[in-house]
Amino acid sequence: MKQRSFGSTGRTVSEIGLGTWQLGSQWGPVDDASAREVLAAAVDSGVTFFDTADVYGPEVSEERIGRFLKDTGRLGDVGDSLFVATKLGRFPEPGWPDNFSLASFRQHTEASLRRLGVEALDLTQTHCLPEERMREGEMFEWLRTLQQEGKIRHFGASVETMDEALLCLEQEGLASLQIIFNIFRQKPITTLFERAQEKGVALIVRLPLASGLLSGKLTADSTFAADDHRNFNRDGDHFNVGETFAGLPLAKGVELVEQLREQLPTGMTLAQLAMRWILDFPAVSVVIPGARRASQVVENGTASELPPLGDARHRALADFYTNEVADHIRGRY
Repeated sequence: MKQRSFGSTGRTVSEIGLGTWQLGSQWGPVDDASAREVLAAAVDSGVTFFDTADVYGPEVSEERIGRFLKDTGRLGDVGDSLFVATKLGRFPEPGWPDNFSLASFRQHTEASLRRLGVEALDLTQTHCLPEERMREGEMFEWLRTLQQEGKIRHFGASVETMDEALLCLEQEGLASLQIIFNIFRQKPITTLFERAQEKGVALIVRLPLASGLLSGKLTADSTFAADDHRNFNRDGDHFNVGETFAGLPLAKGVELVEQLREQLPTGMTLAQLAMRWILDFPAVSVVIPGARRASQVVENGTASELPPLGDARHRALADFYTNEVADHIRGRY
């Protein structure tokens, strides 16, 4: 697994990490044993970056990672340990708007510390919080206070839109931005990448496979469990529609996938194409696909060893996005 610098933090991380929303059992049932297998497979594949949040479960994902870190002895010095990023701001207790205070940020940070079993969080991120609250800037002052207290090493923001990303880039000390970026959602290339590199801000890419669309395994008739966001949020009824199928209607997404197959290099799967395409952008620090099975972790990791796609294919995929995809994306972007 190749490594990349994580912005200006001085840390390096595997260029493919692991998103752990699903380990909180919010994306179909994942039991303790299966979660451990996924985490172990990730480490065995060279993954050094885990992304979690206090609301995944809630609490379950952090607790499972914490037990794994303790049992495997990955709680040593910073240079030898895994890099674990978490998020805060959406926990149900005390809930909005009471979550937005230094006291609540401290309470949620200390709870994450206990669940993960660490003395300081490698990275905590604001968790897709309202733009107007981010614009006020006060929450970033709270994060700087927690950093000064030694509870967090670095802070960042997970955002939904490029306007939010650019807003957060103006915050002094911001270490990272987590964004949605994939072949179906290419706007960050022209609006964010250069500015983030200038600022030394790491970019964490979530939803690289567009909720499974870019695996090529879904059909327009695919059904999902009741607690799967691809069932209850496909039209943005519960949170930003961009978090599900990159904001595309499922049927349209499947249609576009069939067009995309024409771009496949010989011997490469659609998922590998999607992951390799993201890794070809040096502004990206780490990609965090989710996985419910160890085999999925291994498959995701193969993209790190594949050769770059080349300029001609990148031009073709950019044209595909502009001409076939962009007009169909729903929601703020």
